[in-house]
Amino acid sequence: MRMRGIVLAFSCAASSLTLAAPSSTPAPPQEHRPVDTKESSSDAEVNKVPPTKKSSSGLEAEPFEKSYRGFSGLGRRFLEDQEQILTSPAKVRFSDAQWLVPFGGVTAGLFVTDASYSRHLSQNPTTLSHYKTLSDAGVGALIGGAGGMWLLGHAKHNEHWSETGFLAGEAALNSLVAVESLKYSLRRERPYQFNGAGSFFQNGGTSFPSEHAAAAWSVAGVIAHEYPSPFTKIVAYGLASLVDYSRVRARQHFPSDVFVGSIVGNLVAQDIYSRRHNPDLGGGEWRSISQVFRGDGNSSPANQGSPYVPLDSWVYPALDRLMALGVIDSGFVGLRPWTRSECARLLNEAEEKLGEGADSKEEAGKLLLALEHEFRPEVETTGGGDNTSFKVESVYTRVENISGKPLADGYNLAQTQINDFGRPYGQGWNSVTGFSTYATSGRWVGYVRGELQTAPSIPALPLSARQFVAAADGIPILPPSTASPSAQQFQLLDAYAGLTFSNWEVSFGRQSLDWGPGDGGAMILSDNIEPINMFRINRVSPLRLPSFLKFLGPLRMEFFVGQLTGHHFVYTASGITGSWSQPLSPQPFTQGEKISFKPSQDLEVGLSYMTIFGGTGVPATLGTFVNSLFDAGGELPGGSSKSSRFTGLDFTYRIPKLRKWLTLYGDGFTHDQVIFFIDPTARPLPLGYPERAVWRAGVYVPRFPKLSKLDFRAEGGYTDNPLHGGTIATGINPTGFYYTANRYLNGDTNNGNVLGSWMGRAGQGAQAWTNYWFGARNRLQFNFRHQKVSHEFVPGGGTLTDVGVRCDYQVRPSLALSATVQHERWLFPVIQLGAQKNVAASVQILFQPQRLFQHSAATASGNVVTPGDRP
Repeated sequence: MRMRGIVLAFSCAASSLTLAAPSSTPAPPQEHRPVDTKESSSDAEVNKVPPTKKSSSGLEAEPFEKSYRGFSGLGRRFLEDQEQILTSPAKVRFSDAQWLVPFGGVTAGLFVTDASYSRHLSQNPTTLSHYKTLSDAGVGALIGGAGGMWLLGHAKHNEHWSETGFLAGEAALNSLVAVESLKYSLRRERPYQFNGAGSFFQNGGTSFPSEHAAAAWSVAGVIAHEYPSPFTKIVAYGLASLVDYSRVRARQHFPSDVFVGSIVGNLVAQDIYSRRHNPDLGGGEWRSISQVFRGDGNSSPANQGSPYVPLDSWVYPALDRLMALGVIDSGFVGLRPWTRSECARLLNEAEEKLGEGADSKEEAGKLLLALEHEFRPEVETTGGGDNTSFKVESVYTRVENISGKPLADGYNLAQTQINDFGRPYGQGWNSVTGFSTYATSGRWVGYVRGELQTAPSIPALPLSARQFVAAADGIPILPPSTASPSAQQFQLLDAYAGLTFSNWEVSFGRQSLDWGPGDGGAMILSDNIEPINMFRINRVSPLRLPSFLKFLGPLRMEFFVGQLTGHHFVYTASGITGSWSQPLSPQPFTQGEKISFKPSQDLEVGLSYMTIFGGTGVPATLGTFVNSLFDAGGELPGGSSKSSRFTGLDFTYRIPKLRKWLTLYGDGFTHDQVIFFIDPTARPLPLGYPERAVWRAGVYVPRFPKLSKLDFRAEGGYTDNPLHGGTIATGINPTGFYYTANRYLNGDTNNGNVLGSWMGRAGQGAQAWTNYWFGARNRLQFNFRHQKVSHEFVPGGGTLTDVGVRCDYQVRPSLALSATVQHERWLFPVIQLGAQKNVAASVQILFQPQRLFQHSAATASGNVVTPGDRP
C-alpha cells in the first residue's frame, strides 16, 4: 500500500509538470531584446508584450520570455518556476491517465524487482568505484558543456549559445530542488545500506529519486532541443543514459531511482524550455508528454484504442476466405488476434478490390456484407471521430457431454479437445457459461472475457502411465494416484487494458496469441493454452520500412513478456525442487517476439523467438531476461541451462495463376540456441537447419469449380524428429526433445497444456476440414484428426483418431447456435490395453447484444441484411 501511494503521488506530480508546460511555438520576444532597425519600425513595437497564447494542449501559455544572459531576475524566475511546479497538480486531467497509468505501472514494476536486481550486480569495490567515477564524469561533462556554452556565448556574442547554457543550468537547478525535496521526504535506503531492500522512510535514506539522473536529463533535454539534430540528441541523451546505467552499476541507486529521476529532470527541463526559450534564435519544438499522448486533435484509428477479436470468433474464417480469394492482400494470417480497427481496415481494402473487378464477386460480396455488419462502428469511424463506447460483446453458454474416457495430457500423451483455451473437461457433463465486454475511450481500451467452467473429476492414470510420465519428465516422484478434483471455477480468459498510439498497442493483462497460419494451432504458440498474464506491444497495422529495406514489403511485429502457471518441478543449483501437490512459487516467466513481412502480395514470412526464464532458483530480473535473449545465462551445476529458447519460422504462399484457388502454408519450430555469433554451432532458424526442426504444412482451397460455397483445408506435421540430439541408448531426450524445456521439468506448457501444437512431444498428426458455407456464419463442417505418438517415447506408442461434424446457424442477427458431434478412438497400451472410444456432443448458444442494436439501426436506415446474405 505504501509503494502504491508513492507511485500515485509522484505520478500526479509528474503529470502536472507536463500540463503546466506549453509547447514551444514561434512568438515575438518579450523584453530587453536589442532593437534591430531592420526588424522593427518603432520603439512601441519593440516593447509590445505579445498576447497570451493557447498551447496545443489547450492551456493558456505565458508569453515567451527572453533568456537572461546575466543573473538579473534569476531569483524571481526561480520562484516563478517553483510556483509553477508546486501548483500544477490542480491541472491534472483525466486524459493524462493515457501516460500516467503506464508510467505508474513501470515504476511499480521496478520497485518490485529493485532489490533482487541490485543484489545480483557485481559488488567488487574496483568495479563499483569505476562506475561511480563514470557517472560523476557524465554529469560533469553535461553540466560543464552547458556552462561552457554560456561563457562562450558571452565571449562570442552568440545569444543562442548563451540561452542554451543558461536554460540548461536553470532546468538543472529546478530539477535538483524537486528531487531533493522528494529524496528527504521519502528517505529511501540505498542499495548498499542495511540489507539492500531499499526500504522507504528510513533514517539516512537518500536514494529516491536520483539527483544525478535528474541533472543529466534536464541538461541533455535542453541541449537536444536547442540544437535538435540527430547527432546532438544521440550525444546528449547517450551521456544521460550512461549516467543512469553507471549509477545503478555503482550500486548508488536502484533502477526505479534513476528512472524516476530521469523523468523528473526531463519534465522540468521541458517546462523551463517551453516557457523561456526564444524561438527566434533557433531550436525545435518540445511537446510535453501530455501533449504527445493527447495528439493534435487527430482522432484517426491509428490513435484510437480498439479491442482484439477473440481467436475463436467466426470473423477469422471469413477473413481467411477473403484473403484466399484474392480480395485482401495486406492481412497477416500468422499474427493473431487482430484488433477490430484492423479488421475494419481490411474490409475497406476488400471493398476497393471488389470495385476493381476481382473474381468471385458473389461469394466475396456476401462475406464482405456480413463482416461490415459486424464491424459497422469501426467502419463508420475509419476517417476519425469519437470512439467512446461500452459494449457487451457476447453472452454464451456451451453444454457438452463426453461418453467414454477422454485423454487430457497433451504434453506426455494426447488430448481429446484441442485449441480450446485450456478449458477443463472430463467424462460426463461439461459446461461453459461466459460473457465478453469492452470499453474504448480515445487511446484507451479495456476488455474482459470471463466464464464459469464446470467439468467432472479426472481419474488418476494407472501405475504404468504414471511411471512413464515421471521418467519422461525427469521427475523422481510419481504423479499422485488419486483422481483430480472436479472443476467448478470462474475463469478469466482475455482480460486486459490497452493504450494505442500510431498503430502501436501496448496492453497488459491475460491475453491469447496464435503465431502461425492455418486452423490446427501454431507450432510455437497457440490457443491450446489458457491465456497468459502478459505485457504486450503489438504493431496492429502493417508498416513499411524505409530505404533499402523496402523490399521486405509491409510488416507487423509483436513482443510480450508474461508468466506461466501450473509448473510443479524445476532443476535448481541444489537439485530438483517441487511437488505434485503445490505449484512452484514463483512460476517461470516467458517472453517472445515475432516479426512477419510480405515481400509480395502472395507471400508472407514470419520469424519468431521465445524463451522461458526466471522462476524458482533463478530470479526474474532484467539481467536474467537479457541473458535468456542472448543465451548468455550460463548453466546450473549439472549442466542444466538457466533458460530455455525456441525459434520458429512460418510462411503462407498463394500459388501464382492459382492464387484465388490454392494457398500453401508451413510452420517450423526448433528448440535450440539462437545467437550464432556467440556459438558458431548454433542453429539460428529452422530454415537454416530444416533437418533439426519439426514442421507442420497445410493447403487451403477456398472454393471449387462449380462449388463456390465449398472449401477444403488439410494439415500434417510431426514432432518426432530422429535428429533431435539425443539417443535412446543414452536416455537423453529420446524423441521427446521438442517442447521439453531444459531446467523446467514440466516443459513448454502453461497449466499442463502445450504452448504450441496439440501433437505434443514425439508425435505425428494430420487434420482435414471441409465446410459448405450457406452464409458467412452458417456452415456445415466435417472434420478429421489423426495423431500417432512414437513408441520410442511412450512404451508401446499410441494413436488417436477422431471424426466430427459441426453445424453453425445464425437464427437472428444477434443470436447464433452451434452444435458439434465427435467420435474418437484411441489406443495407448501404457494406459489401457485395447482400443478405447468416446463420443463428445455439444450445443452452444451465443447472444451478441451489440449486433441486435446495429441491426435495428440498419433496419431504420433501410440497409438490411437479406436472409440469403445473412452472416
